[in-house]
Amino acid sequence: MQGRKRRVSMADVARLAGVSSQTVSRVSNGHPGVVEATREQVLAAMRELGYRPNSAARALKRGEFRTIGVILFTLSTTGNVRTLEAIATSAAQEGYAITLLPVAVPTHDEVRGAFHRLGELAVDAVIAIMEVHLLDAATVSLPPAAQVIVVDSDAGDRYSVVDTDQAMGTREAVRHLLGLGHRTVWHLAGPEESFAAQRRADAWRATLAAAGREVPPPVRGDWSAESGYRAGLLLAGDPACTAVFAANDQMALGLLRALREKGRSVPDEVSVVGFDDIPEAASFVPPLTTIHQDFAAVGRLCVEGVLRQIRTESAERGTTLVPTRLVVRDSTAAPPRLT
Repeated sequence: MQGRKRRVSMADVARLAGVSSQTVSRVSNGHPGVVEATREQVLAAMRELGYRPNSAARALKRGEFRTIGVILFTLSTTGNVRTLEAIATSAAQEGYAITLLPVAVPTHDEVRGAFHRLGELAVDAVIAIMEVHLLDAATVSLPPAAQVIVVDSDAGDRYSVVDTDQAMGTREAVRHLLGLGHRTVWHLAGPEESFAAQRRADAWRATLAAAGREVPPPVRGDWSAESGYRAGLLLAGDPACTAVFAANDQMALGLLRALREKGRSVPDEVSVVGFDDIPEAASFVPPLTTIHQDFAAVGRLCVEGVLRQIRTESAERGTTLVPTRLVVRDSTAAPPRLT
């Protein structure tokens, strides 16, 4: 029975290339002080033997792992998936890998466990896409020497934060509807525990108040289209409701279905604005007016931020906000004339 094939060693490469193991190590680590002809000779020997440098050993020697840990609550929301995709893409462009640790249940114990596991997995930095109040517990300890950036939070006095400008996007949505002539704007809000939902609801309320308009009671959903549908059945029954700002596009989709089933025409009777600008928003019936979030920029700035902290060996504080953009489609129009 044939035994398992022996792993090619640095000494094997050195013998084939006719150089010392130290020279092979220099080439493997990208050291500039190697004659080009010798470098090519060593690289040719590596290719011939199928030699793969031991990246884990090099990481321990250098004290860096070229890995960014990402902690997040769920992969079921559009924002998290697209932000994670942008983080992974930006990290790869910088020669870094990511280690993903989803938190199954948003409890202090789960969050503590996720940070502990990241410490065991050896990462250079942590990007946390989560509710900041779970990071406030004194018992939550970060991996030693790891740099941290938090997404979607208000932790700017404790960590570096990157986030969409939630208030800016909300103001754009509400002012758009008021500018069309609607007397006020109803709000289909996200879950109470979400910081993004809280900021959007606060900005909606403040924008209406600043314009001297009545602030209707918000109707709350859980980010899903089904919750938007349930809320839409309630809103559809109020003839005074002529404009709705939904806190995300998925809830807006459910809202559109409910309004259609209840015989409320969009946008002739009710105008609807969403938030996110998911790829499918242009294919809704009617195509959805919404607030565009630049998830790619959020992910890129997260990676740039942690790499800057790694390279300068210093923590940062404060918040970086990524601007939003109103995308006007067919779901908004002037309100119906009162007879």
